[in-house]
Amino acid sequence: MSTNGLRGGAVKVLGSTAFRLAAGVVAASLVLTVALGWSHAASKAVPRAVVRPTAVMHPTTTSHKLPAPHVVATNPLTGVGAVPKGPVIAVKLDDTAAGRPSVGLEKADVIYIEEAEGGLSRMLAVYASAKPRVEAVRSVRTSDPELVGAYGRIILVASGGGGNALPTLDHSGLWSSINDRGQVGFNRDLSRSAPYNVVADLAKISAAFPQGQRARDVGFTWANQDPRLVTAKDAVSVNTLVGSTTVSFVWNAQLGRYSRSIGGQSLLAASGAPVAKPNVLVQYCQVNPDRSDIDVNGNPSMFTTTVGSGRVALFRNGKRIDGTWLRRSAGGRTVFKDGAGKPLLLAPGGAFVVLVRPGAPT
Repeated sequence: MSTNGLRGGAVKVLGSTAFRLAAGVVAASLVLTVALGWSHAASKAVPRAVVRPTAVMHPTTTSHKLPAPHVVATNPLTGVGAVPKGPVIAVKLDDTAAGRPSVGLEKADVIYIEEAEGGLSRMLAVYASAKPRVEAVRSVRTSDPELVGAYGRIILVASGGGGNALPTLDHSGLWSSINDRGQVGFNRDLSRSAPYNVVADLAKISAAFPQGQRARDVGFTWANQDPRLVTAKDAVSVNTLVGSTTVSFVWNAQLGRYSRSIGGQSLLAASGAPVAKPNVLVQYCQVNPDRSDIDVNGNPSMFTTTVGSGRVALFRNGKRIDGTWLRRSAGGRTVFKDGAGKPLLLAPGGAFVVLVRPGAPT
């Protein structure tokens, strides 16, 4: 009995001990599980706690970017002011005493002077910055669409055209406004005699062709300063020949421009303003007769080729820099470079471009 009791007591004791051991294991497991769970949760929290101050300590590592600088495009035809609104307009204008004083000529951005017929000169004035009334509008020449081809599909304004001039213009892709076709924007100035009295209102013509090409790069490079001027030749006057017509300019330091000069006198527009630009480009081109267009005196119109290459002389700031010009196609821009192959730099404000034969003086 006592033995059995002892055994029974031992069993109870052993059972109690086993229970306590088991309970301890369970408790330990719970503690370990909780500890592991806390450790796992903490391991997820730590990176967030570290990243936040890092972003504050090193702001340059964030994704924030500085805004791009605001670049304002300038008028490519003058190098001054913003790109003009509305289409560019080229107008064929008289360049003889009978057509002077010219109306609105001083407001052109670029003025081309080219050979017409009989040794006379004529102008093709390009307007983008302003759209004034202009006079005296004359007839187009066969070479004019090629001359302004680099400007894109602009508007060409003229008063008729002989020979193949109008068919060439019609097939050129340019918009055209021709007085003889009864188009909008023209009238006659009764104070002058025909054919030197055709007036074109460029604001009205511009409104009639809103799809016309805006100003774009045609090859002029503009810069206020040019280090080459320090050693460049002095050139306070420019004298050359377009056909048999003397074309001259005089540097006006007060205006900072070359003024067109006729017979030693400054050429004035009808407004009284001098016809003047900061630059004169004398561009040497091939000039040949256009036998399709003969005037009443039997003189053929002249075709000035402006696609190709040749010499050029730039006059700015009372100085002269010689170089070359290159134009690969009628729709391409003209590249002007100095003797070292660097771009010729024009003073901002527009230009005269005088198209002369290879042997013309400068």
